[in-house]
Amino acid sequence: MKVGDRVIIANGALLAGYAQVGDRAFISGNCLIHQFTRVGRLAMMSGGCAIQKDVPPFCITRSLSTNTVMGLNVVGLRRSGFNEGQRRELQQAFKILYRSNLNISQALEKLESEFTSELVRELCEFIRTSERGLCKFIK
Repeated sequence: MKVGDRVIIANGALLAGYAQVGDRAFISGNCLIHQFTRVGRLAMMSGGCAIQKDVPPFCITRSLSTNTVMGLNVVGLRRSGFNEGQRRELQQAFKILYRSNLNISQALEKLESEFTSELVRELCEFIRTSERGLCKFIK
């Protein structure tokens, strides 16, 4: 297991072997993380959720559900000092990734052609190196 810097893990959370948690991630109470699964930097897992797929950086999962993200961790980004422009750019990238009806390969191609920022590059690199697949989006 690999846990990054300044990670918060609440009571009852279970992390299986070889799981990876990025810096400043927040794992809420009673969350379940399957082995070989990754949680990206500044991601937030809402209470009682379970994942067997990777949670991309900067995203937030849906409470009491499995393998779903519901948006960006905007509060965590703001508290971490990301400015409005950076947050807006990540929101645009999230829309391309999850709400544009593109498959992952097409979305990555579009993200890499339209954005040059370090944050979007980090998101793309996380996605490219995913072996278990990504959590899906549900409103």
